[in-house]
Amino acid sequence: MRTLALTIAISLGTAAAAFAAPPVKTVESEKGPVLAAENGMTLYTYKDDQKGVSACYDACAKNWPPFMVEGDAAAEGAYSIVERKDGTKQWAKDGMPLYFWVKDEKMGDVTGDGVKGEWDVARP
Repeated sequence: MRTLALTIAISLGTAAAAFAAPPVKTVESEKGPVLAAENGMTLYTYKDDQKGVSACYDACAKNWPPFMVEGDAAAEGAYSIVERKDGTKQWAKDGMPLYFWVKDEKMGDVTGDGVKGEWDVARP
């Protein structure tokens, strides 16, 4: 009976740890390796943001959807969590909030890099 309880506890701990890490990966693009969400879509940073603070709301956030935190994920390493003004939470790398670009269509697209001189592809 103790073995079963221990096995269940280890399994639950392993499952929780799997969800705790930021859901990011590196993908190849025409501009070299870029940071992407688990879905393979490229992530970007915004020059008007400050570390730990998003400046992209309303129309900006429609074109540049924030990379939102789901569930009970926790910050780890270079990845932190930024609280948006509406109370939702967004992933950040090195303190800079991360976003998607609505015009990227497939894994590895980097069409948002350099838009208006304000957006940069996030690097691993």
